[in-house]
Amino acid sequence: MATPTGRARSVRARDARWRGALAVLDEMRRRPGVTRADVARRLALSTGSATEITARLRELALLSETPAAASGRGRPTTVLNPHPDGPLVIAVDLRQEDWRCAAAEIDGRPGVLEEARHGSRDPDQVIGAIAGAVRRVHDRFGGRVRAVAVAVAATVRHGAVVQSATLGWDAVDLTGLAPDPGLPLIVGNDATLAGAAEARYGAAAGIGTALHVTIEVGVGGTLVVDGLPIEGATGAGGEFGHLPLGDPALRCPCGALGCWDLAVDGRAIARHLGEPPPRDPRSYAQAALARAQGDAAVRTAVGRAASGFGRGVAGLINAFDPGIVTLGGFAGPLRGAAAEEFAAALTDGLMRFRRAEPPPVVAAALGGDGALHGAAAIALDRVLTEEGLNAWAADHAA
Repeated sequence: MATPTGRARSVRARDARWRGALAVLDEMRRRPGVTRADVARRLALSTGSATEITARLRELALLSETPAAASGRGRPTTVLNPHPDGPLVIAVDLRQEDWRCAAAEIDGRPGVLEEARHGSRDPDQVIGAIAGAVRRVHDRFGGRVRAVAVAVAATVRHGAVVQSATLGWDAVDLTGLAPDPGLPLIVGNDATLAGAAEARYGAAAGIGTALHVTIEVGVGGTLVVDGLPIEGATGAGGEFGHLPLGDPALRCPCGALGCWDLAVDGRAIARHLGEPPPRDPRSYAQAALARAQGDAAVRTAVGRAASGFGRGVAGLINAFDPGIVTLGGFAGPLRGAAAEEFAAALTDGLMRFRRAEPPPVVAAALGGDGALHGAAAIALDRVLTEEGLNAWAADHAA
Protein backbone atom coordinates (compact mmCIF):
# COMPACT_ATOMS: atom_id res chain seq x y z
CA MET A 1 0.00 0.00 0.00
CA ALA A 2 1.38 3.40 -0.96
CA THR A 3 2.28 5.77 1.84
CA PRO A 4 0.14 8.95 1.79
CA THR A 5 2.00 12.03 0.64
CA GLY A 6 2.41 15.01 2.96
CA ARG A 7 -0.28 16.84 0.98
CA ALA A 8 -2.69 13.91 1.28
CA ARG A 9 -2.07 13.68 5.03
CA SER A 10 -2.65 17.44 5.30
CA VAL A 11 -5.93 17.25 3.39
CA ARG A 12 -7.10 14.29 5.47
CA ALA A 13 -6.29 16.10 8.72
CA ARG A 14 -8.02 19.23 7.49
CA ASP A 15 -11.13 17.28 6.52
CA ALA A 16 -11.25 15.56 9.92
CA ARG A 17 -10.94 18.94 11.61
CA TRP A 18 -13.86 20.36 9.64
CA ARG A 19 -15.98 17.27 10.17
CA GLY A 20 -15.98 17.80 13.92
CA ALA A 21 -16.52 21.54 13.54
CA LEU A 22 -19.38 21.07 11.10
CA ALA A 23 -21.05 18.57 13.41
CA VAL A 24 -20.95 21.10 16.26
CA LEU A 25 -22.28 23.88 14.02
CA ASP A 26 -25.06 21.59 12.81
CA GLU A 27 -26.15 21.03 16.42
CA MET A 28 -26.26 24.80 16.88
CA ARG A 29 -28.53 25.09 13.85
CA ARG A 30 -30.85 22.32 15.00
CA ARG A 31 -31.03 23.46 18.61
CA PRO A 32 -30.41 27.19 19.08
CA GLY A 33 -29.13 27.85 22.58
CA VAL A 34 -27.64 24.36 22.96
CA THR A 35 -24.90 23.91 25.59
CA ARG A 36 -21.42 22.58 24.96
CA ALA A 37 -22.17 19.66 27.30
CA ASP A 38 -25.30 18.72 25.32
CA VAL A 39 -23.37 18.88 22.05
CA ALA A 40 -20.63 16.65 23.45
CA ARG A 41 -23.21 14.15 24.68
CA ARG A 42 -25.15 14.07 21.39
CA LEU A 43 -22.00 13.73 19.27
CA ALA A 44 -20.27 11.30 21.68
CA LEU A 45 -17.33 13.69 22.11
CA SER A 46 -15.04 13.68 25.08
CA THR A 47 -14.97 16.83 27.18
CA GLY A 48 -11.49 17.56 25.85
CA SER A 49 -12.53 17.16 22.21
CA ALA A 50 -15.58 19.37 22.65
CA THR A 51 -13.46 22.03 24.33
CA GLU A 52 -10.84 21.86 21.58
CA ILE A 53 -13.38 22.13 18.76
CA THR A 54 -15.30 25.03 20.31
CA ALA A 55 -12.03 26.86 21.04
CA ARG A 56 -11.07 26.55 17.36
CA LEU A 57 -14.50 27.79 16.29
CA ARG A 58 -14.16 30.79 18.62
CA GLU A 59 -10.78 31.64 17.11
CA LEU A 60 -12.39 31.59 13.65
CA ALA A 61 -15.26 33.84 14.80
CA LEU A 62 -17.76 31.06 14.13
CA LEU A 63 -19.24 30.82 17.60
CA SER A 64 -19.16 32.46 21.00
CA GLU A 65 -19.80 30.97 24.41
CA THR A 66 -21.66 32.31 27.41
CA PRO A 67 -22.00 30.65 30.83
CA ALA A 68 -24.98 28.32 31.07
CA ALA A 69 -27.37 28.54 33.98
CA ALA A 70 -26.12 26.46 36.89
CA SER A 71 -27.80 23.04 37.03
CA GLY A 72 -26.54 22.11 40.48
CA ARG A 73 -24.66 19.06 39.24
CA GLY A 74 -21.66 18.31 37.09
CA ARG A 75 -19.12 20.74 35.75
CA PRO A 76 -20.19 24.19 34.57
CA THR A 77 -20.84 24.39 30.84
CA THR A 78 -21.50 27.09 28.28
CA VAL A 79 -24.20 28.00 25.79
CA LEU A 80 -23.03 28.05 22.16
CA ASN A 81 -24.11 31.12 20.18
CA PRO A 82 -23.24 32.60 16.79
CA HIS A 83 -20.17 34.82 16.96
CA PRO A 84 -21.06 38.54 16.73
CA ASP A 85 -18.55 38.91 13.88
CA GLY A 86 -19.31 35.56 12.29
CA PRO A 87 -20.76 34.61 8.89
CA LEU A 88 -24.35 35.25 7.99
CA VAL A 89 -26.66 34.83 5.02
CA ILE A 90 -29.35 36.99 3.46
CA ALA A 91 -32.79 35.39 3.05
CA VAL A 92 -35.56 36.85 0.88
CA ASP A 93 -39.23 35.84 0.84
CA LEU A 94 -40.86 37.02 -2.41
CA ARG A 95 -44.64 36.57 -2.13
CA GLN A 96 -47.65 37.53 -4.23
CA GLU A 97 -48.31 40.87 -2.55
CA ASP A 98 -45.10 41.71 -0.71
CA TRP A 99 -41.51 40.79 0.07
CA ARG A 100 -39.24 40.53 3.11
CA CYS A 101 -35.46 40.65 3.38
CA ALA A 102 -33.77 39.12 6.44
CA ALA A 103 -30.34 38.20 7.75
CA ALA A 104 -29.57 34.94 9.54
CA GLU A 105 -26.49 33.91 11.48
CA ILE A 106 -25.33 30.32 11.68
CA ASP A 107 -28.11 29.36 14.09
CA GLY A 108 -30.47 29.81 11.12
CA ARG A 109 -32.91 32.24 12.75
CA PRO A 110 -33.79 35.00 10.24
CA GLY A 111 -34.35 38.55 11.44
CA VAL A 112 -36.35 40.73 9.04
CA LEU A 113 -34.51 43.96 8.21
CA GLU A 114 -36.64 45.37 5.36
CA GLU A 115 -40.08 44.60 3.94
CA ALA A 116 -42.58 46.24 1.61
CA ARG A 117 -45.65 45.61 -0.50
CA HIS A 118 -45.18 45.52 -4.24
CA GLY A 119 -45.67 48.96 -5.77
CA SER A 120 -46.13 47.28 -9.13
CA ARG A 121 -46.41 43.78 -10.61
CA ASP A 122 -43.76 44.65 -13.17
CA PRO A 123 -40.94 42.16 -12.48
CA ASP A 124 -38.19 44.71 -13.11
CA GLN A 125 -39.64 47.04 -10.48
CA VAL A 126 -40.23 44.27 -7.95
CA ILE A 127 -36.78 42.80 -8.40
CA GLY A 128 -35.21 46.26 -8.37
CA ALA A 129 -36.81 47.07 -5.01
CA ILE A 130 -35.64 43.80 -3.48
CA ALA A 131 -32.15 44.17 -4.97
CA GLY A 132 -31.87 47.56 -3.28
CA ALA A 133 -32.73 46.01 0.10
CA VAL A 134 -30.28 43.13 -0.39
CA ARG A 135 -27.56 45.58 -1.34
CA ARG A 136 -28.17 47.67 1.77
CA VAL A 137 -27.98 44.61 4.01
CA HIS A 138 -24.79 43.53 2.25
CA ASP A 139 -23.27 46.98 2.70
CA ARG A 140 -24.15 46.86 6.38
CA PHE A 141 -22.50 43.51 7.08
CA GLY A 142 -19.80 43.41 4.39
CA GLY A 143 -17.71 40.27 4.20
CA ARG A 144 -19.79 38.53 6.85
CA VAL A 145 -22.41 37.87 4.14
CA ARG A 146 -21.59 34.52 2.53
CA ALA A 147 -24.70 33.72 0.44
CA VAL A 148 -28.12 35.00 -0.62
CA ALA A 149 -31.20 32.75 -0.91
CA VAL A 150 -34.61 33.66 -2.30
CA ALA A 151 -37.89 31.88 -1.60
CA VAL A 152 -40.28 32.83 -4.37
CA ALA A 153 -43.95 32.10 -5.04
CA ALA A 154 -43.15 30.58 -8.42
CA THR A 155 -42.18 27.41 -10.22
CA VAL A 156 -38.40 27.08 -10.00
CA ARG A 157 -36.52 24.90 -12.44
CA HIS A 158 -32.75 24.45 -12.48
CA GLY A 159 -32.54 27.24 -9.91
CA ALA A 160 -34.40 29.78 -12.07
CA VAL A 161 -37.97 31.10 -12.05
CA VAL A 162 -39.79 29.71 -15.09
CA GLN A 163 -43.35 30.73 -14.23
CA SER A 164 -45.34 32.43 -11.48
CA ALA A 165 -49.07 32.25 -12.03
CA THR A 166 -49.68 34.13 -8.78
CA LEU A 167 -47.47 37.07 -9.78
CA GLY A 168 -48.43 36.95 -13.46
CA TRP A 169 -44.82 36.31 -14.50
CA ASP A 170 -43.29 33.94 -16.99
CA ALA A 171 -39.53 33.31 -16.88
CA VAL A 172 -37.81 35.97 -14.75
CA ASP A 173 -34.10 36.45 -14.14
CA LEU A 174 -33.27 36.89 -10.44
CA THR A 175 -29.48 37.00 -10.79
CA GLY A 176 -29.60 40.77 -10.23
CA LEU A 177 -30.43 40.10 -6.58
CA ALA A 178 -26.82 39.07 -5.88
CA PRO A 179 -25.03 42.20 -4.60
CA ASP A 180 -21.65 40.70 -5.51
CA PRO A 181 -20.98 38.47 -8.55
CA GLY A 182 -18.90 36.16 -6.37
CA LEU A 183 -21.66 35.64 -3.81
CA PRO A 184 -23.74 32.47 -4.20
CA LEU A 185 -27.41 33.11 -5.08
CA ILE A 186 -29.81 30.22 -4.42
CA VAL A 187 -33.44 30.32 -5.59
CA GLY A 188 -36.18 27.99 -4.38
CA ASN A 189 -39.95 27.63 -4.41
CA ASP A 190 -41.46 29.14 -1.26
CA ALA A 191 -43.65 26.15 -0.36
CA THR A 192 -40.78 23.72 -0.91
CA LEU A 193 -38.51 25.72 1.37
CA ALA A 194 -41.23 26.09 4.01
CA GLY A 195 -41.67 22.31 4.01
CA ALA A 196 -37.93 21.76 4.38
CA ALA A 197 -37.86 24.17 7.33
CA GLU A 198 -40.79 22.39 9.02
CA ALA A 199 -38.96 19.08 8.65
CA ARG A 200 -35.76 20.47 10.15
CA TYR A 201 -36.97 22.86 12.82
CA GLY A 202 -40.76 22.72 12.98
CA ALA A 203 -43.69 20.38 13.48
CA ALA A 204 -42.15 17.57 11.39
CA ALA A 205 -38.70 17.62 13.02
CA GLY A 206 -37.41 14.12 13.65
CA ILE A 207 -39.87 12.44 11.26
CA GLY A 208 -38.18 10.78 8.31
CA THR A 209 -40.88 11.32 5.68
CA ALA A 210 -43.04 14.43 5.96
CA LEU A 211 -45.59 16.00 3.63
CA HIS A 212 -46.03 19.77 3.71
CA VAL A 213 -49.08 21.35 2.05
CA THR A 214 -49.77 25.06 2.05
CA ILE A 215 -52.43 27.34 0.59
CA GLU A 216 -51.66 30.94 -0.29
CA VAL A 217 -52.74 31.71 -3.83
CA GLY A 218 -53.28 28.10 -4.85
CA VAL A 219 -51.68 25.04 -3.28
CA GLY A 220 -48.01 24.31 -2.89
CA GLY A 221 -45.90 21.96 -0.87
CA THR A 222 -43.29 19.28 -0.88
CA LEU A 223 -42.41 15.80 0.28
CA VAL A 224 -39.38 15.92 2.60
CA VAL A 225 -37.27 12.83 3.26
CA ASP A 226 -34.60 13.03 5.96
CA GLY A 227 -34.68 16.82 5.88
CA LEU A 228 -34.33 17.18 2.10
CA PRO A 229 -37.26 18.08 -0.19
CA ILE A 230 -37.89 15.81 -3.17
CA GLU A 231 -37.68 18.33 -5.99
CA GLY A 232 -37.72 16.11 -9.07
CA ALA A 233 -35.38 15.91 -12.04
CA THR A 234 -35.19 19.66 -12.64
CA GLY A 235 -36.18 21.12 -9.27
CA ALA A 236 -39.76 21.88 -10.31
CA GLY A 237 -41.41 19.16 -8.21
CA GLY A 238 -44.01 19.83 -5.55
CA GLU A 239 -46.46 21.78 -7.71
CA PHE A 240 -49.37 20.09 -5.96
CA GLY A 241 -51.79 22.85 -6.92
CA HIS A 242 -51.54 21.82 -10.55
CA LEU A 243 -52.75 18.28 -10.04
CA PRO A 244 -56.00 17.88 -12.04
CA LEU A 245 -58.21 17.64 -8.94
CA GLY A 246 -60.41 20.63 -9.76
CA ASP A 247 -63.10 21.46 -12.30
CA PRO A 248 -61.81 20.31 -15.73
CA ALA A 249 -63.75 23.15 -17.37
CA LEU A 250 -61.63 25.81 -15.61
CA ARG A 251 -58.41 27.04 -17.15
CA CYS A 252 -55.68 27.81 -14.60
CA PRO A 253 -53.36 30.80 -15.13
CA CYS A 254 -50.58 28.20 -15.43
CA GLY A 255 -52.14 27.08 -18.70
CA ALA A 256 -53.53 23.71 -17.59
CA LEU A 257 -57.17 22.69 -17.15
CA GLY A 258 -58.73 21.53 -13.88
CA CYS A 259 -55.98 22.55 -11.46
CA TRP A 260 -56.50 21.87 -7.76
CA ASP A 261 -55.44 25.49 -7.11
CA LEU A 262 -58.79 26.75 -8.38
CA ALA A 263 -60.80 24.46 -6.08
CA VAL A 264 -59.48 25.45 -2.65
CA ASP A 265 -58.27 29.05 -2.32
CA GLY A 266 -59.97 32.44 -2.22
CA ARG A 267 -60.80 32.21 -5.92
CA ALA A 268 -62.84 29.06 -5.27
CA ILE A 269 -64.75 30.67 -2.40
CA ALA A 270 -65.53 33.73 -4.54
CA ARG A 271 -66.70 31.55 -7.43
CA HIS A 272 -69.02 29.56 -5.16
CA LEU A 273 -70.52 32.86 -3.98
CA GLY A 274 -70.97 34.15 -7.53
CA GLU A 275 -68.43 36.93 -6.96
CA PRO A 276 -65.62 38.01 -9.32
CA PRO A 277 -62.13 36.59 -8.84
CA PRO A 278 -60.40 38.55 -6.06
CA ARG A 279 -57.22 40.45 -6.77
CA ASP A 280 -55.69 39.07 -3.57
CA PRO A 281 -57.14 35.57 -2.99
CA ARG A 282 -55.29 35.19 0.31
CA SER A 283 -56.84 38.29 1.91
CA TYR A 284 -60.23 37.45 0.40
CA ALA A 285 -60.13 33.96 1.90
CA GLN A 286 -59.22 35.30 5.33
CA ALA A 287 -62.12 37.74 5.20
CA ALA A 288 -64.47 34.94 4.09
CA LEU A 289 -63.56 32.85 7.13
CA ALA A 290 -64.39 35.79 9.37
CA ARG A 291 -67.79 36.17 7.64
CA ALA A 292 -68.60 32.45 7.67
CA GLN A 293 -69.81 32.42 11.27
CA GLY A 294 -72.79 34.64 10.54
CA ASP A 295 -73.45 34.02 6.84
CA ALA A 296 -74.79 30.64 5.74
CA ALA A 297 -73.87 31.16 2.08
CA VAL A 298 -70.27 31.97 2.94
CA ARG A 299 -70.16 29.01 5.33
CA THR A 300 -71.29 26.71 2.53
CA ALA A 301 -68.70 28.13 0.13
CA VAL A 302 -65.93 27.67 2.70
CA GLY A 303 -67.11 24.10 3.33
CA ARG A 304 -66.92 23.27 -0.37
CA ALA A 305 -63.35 24.57 -0.53
CA ALA A 306 -62.40 22.61 2.61
CA SER A 307 -63.92 19.45 1.14
CA GLY A 308 -61.91 19.86 -2.06
CA PHE A 309 -58.81 20.40 0.01
CA GLY A 310 -59.36 17.32 2.17
CA ARG A 311 -59.90 15.15 -0.90
CA GLY A 312 -56.60 16.29 -2.40
CA VAL A 313 -54.65 15.79 0.81
CA ALA A 314 -55.98 12.22 0.92
CA GLY A 315 -54.65 11.64 -2.58
CA LEU A 316 -51.21 12.93 -1.59
CA ILE A 317 -51.19 10.67 1.49
CA ASN A 318 -52.08 7.69 -0.69
CA ALA A 319 -49.30 8.57 -3.12
CA PHE A 320 -46.47 9.46 -0.72
CA ASP A 321 -47.16 7.56 2.52
CA PRO A 322 -45.89 10.34 4.85
CA GLY A 323 -45.38 10.00 8.58
CA ILE A 324 -46.96 13.43 9.16
CA VAL A 325 -48.72 16.15 7.19
CA THR A 326 -48.04 19.80 8.06
CA LEU A 327 -50.39 22.56 6.90
CA GLY A 328 -49.10 26.03 6.13
CA GLY A 329 -50.58 29.36 5.08
CA PHE A 330 -54.38 29.41 4.73
CA ALA A 331 -54.58 25.60 4.84
CA GLY A 332 -54.83 25.35 8.63
CA PRO A 333 -57.49 28.05 9.06
CA LEU A 334 -59.53 26.57 6.17
CA ARG A 335 -59.45 23.15 7.79
CA GLY A 336 -60.42 24.65 11.15
CA ALA A 337 -63.31 26.65 9.72
CA ALA A 338 -64.90 23.60 8.11
CA ALA A 339 -63.46 20.73 10.12
CA GLU A 340 -66.30 18.28 9.41
CA GLU A 341 -66.18 18.78 5.64
CA PHE A 342 -62.38 18.46 5.58
CA ALA A 343 -62.36 15.34 7.76
CA ALA A 344 -65.11 13.61 5.78
CA ALA A 345 -63.41 14.27 2.45
CA LEU A 346 -60.03 13.18 3.82
CA THR A 347 -61.41 9.91 5.20
CA ASP A 348 -63.42 9.14 2.06
CA GLY A 349 -60.35 9.76 -0.10
CA LEU A 350 -57.98 7.53 1.88
CA MET A 351 -57.38 3.95 0.89
CA ARG A 352 -59.25 1.69 3.30
CA PHE A 353 -56.16 0.25 5.00
CA ARG A 354 -55.02 3.78 5.96
CA ARG A 355 -58.19 4.89 7.70
CA ALA A 356 -57.54 3.25 11.07
CA GLU A 357 -54.18 5.01 11.51
CA PRO A 358 -53.86 7.96 9.13
CA PRO A 359 -50.82 10.19 9.54
CA PRO A 360 -51.38 13.16 11.87
CA VAL A 361 -52.37 16.36 10.08
CA VAL A 362 -51.04 19.32 12.07
CA ALA A 363 -50.51 23.05 11.73
CA ALA A 364 -47.07 24.17 10.60
CA ALA A 365 -45.09 25.37 13.62
CA LEU A 366 -43.23 28.12 11.73
CA GLY A 367 -46.39 29.75 10.40
CA GLY A 368 -45.87 32.49 7.85
CA ASP A 369 -42.12 32.49 8.43
CA GLY A 370 -41.55 29.00 7.06
CA ALA A 371 -40.29 30.09 3.64
CA LEU A 372 -37.91 32.62 5.20
CA HIS A 373 -36.51 29.95 7.54
CA GLY A 374 -36.17 27.61 4.57
CA ALA A 375 -34.31 30.20 2.51
CA ALA A 376 -31.90 30.79 5.38
CA ALA A 377 -31.42 27.03 5.74
CA ILE A 378 -30.46 26.39 2.11
CA ALA A 379 -28.10 29.37 2.15
CA LEU A 380 -26.39 28.03 5.28
CA ASP A 381 -26.21 24.58 3.67
CA ARG A 382 -23.97 26.22 1.06
CA VAL A 383 -21.87 28.09 3.63
CA LEU A 384 -21.40 25.42 6.30
CA THR A 385 -19.39 22.99 4.22
CA GLU A 386 -15.67 22.16 4.22
CA GLU A 387 -15.24 24.44 1.21
CA GLY A 388 -17.27 27.20 2.82
CA LEU A 389 -15.36 27.01 6.10
CA ASN A 390 -12.02 27.01 4.27
CA ALA A 391 -13.07 30.19 2.47
CA TRP A 392 -14.24 31.80 5.72
CA ALA A 393 -11.01 30.83 7.51
CA ALA A 394 -8.91 32.32 4.70
CA ASP A 395 -10.90 35.58 4.72
CA HIS A 396 -10.82 35.73 8.52
CA ALA A 397 -7.05 35.27 8.57
CA ALA A 398 -6.64 38.00 5.95
